[in-house]
Amino acid sequence: MSDDVSVVRDEIEAYADGTVARVRVLAVPESETFPNGIKYAFHYGEAGAEDPIIRFDNHHGIHEFHLGSKTLETDYPGLQVLYRTWRAALPFDKRADW
Repeated sequence: MSDDVSVVRDEIEAYADGTVARVRVLAVPESETFPNGIKYAFHYGEAGAEDPIIRFDNHHGIHEFHLGSKTLETDYPGLQVLYRTWRAALPFDKRADW
């Protein structure tokens, strides 16, 4: 990671049922790709699976919503709104961890 990128939040939880949840937020230099200076991923899925159960991210600069193998471009209503939406989609017993 370069000196101009800093970790804001990076947490992962592995569950006994083989799923994992991860929240990763990086502060990055503002650019055409990342105009808000934030790179994020809110992920929940089977450990090692190719497709997530649900994920929001902007890894390539485009805000995306992943639901299984489907990827849809989405609006960016703000980091907190996306986080709350992701958290609400988690199985009820896993929401307390986040």
